[in-house]
Amino acid sequence: MKATTISSIMLAVAVLVTGCHKAQDKDGMGPAQATGKAIDDAGAKAAAESKEAAANANAAAQQAGQNAKEAAEQANANVKAAADRAGDQMQKAGAEVRQESHEAAQNVKEGAKDATAATGRSLERTGEKMQNAAGK
Repeated sequence: MKATTISSIMLAVAVLVTGCHKAQDKDGMGPAQATGKAIDDAGAKAAAESKEAAANANAAAQQAGQNAKEAAEQANANVKAAADRAGDQMQKAGAEVRQESHEAAQNVKEGAKDATAATGRSLERTGEKMQNAAGK
């Protein structure tokens, strides 16, 4: 039995040595090593792609922030310009109202002069009529 056990062990060792040797590829790696390397490479690639995606997302967020800031600044400038225009238009309207009020006051003065003159003429005629009536 001893001989059989020894020869069985020798056969198993020979199969193992031959089997491992034949399964190695050109790089000197066995199937498990090649699989491990493929997993490591896939993990490194995924990590690099994730890092790149995070950098792209960060750059996009920064650009969006910059765009929002510029839009807010432009909106503020537009509001200020509109307020300035409104203020100018209000000043112009105020000047027009003052001018029209002045013209209306002049018209009232002229109308009052005309009314006073007409009243004076009417009183004069009335006085003449009274004198004529008294003289008769």
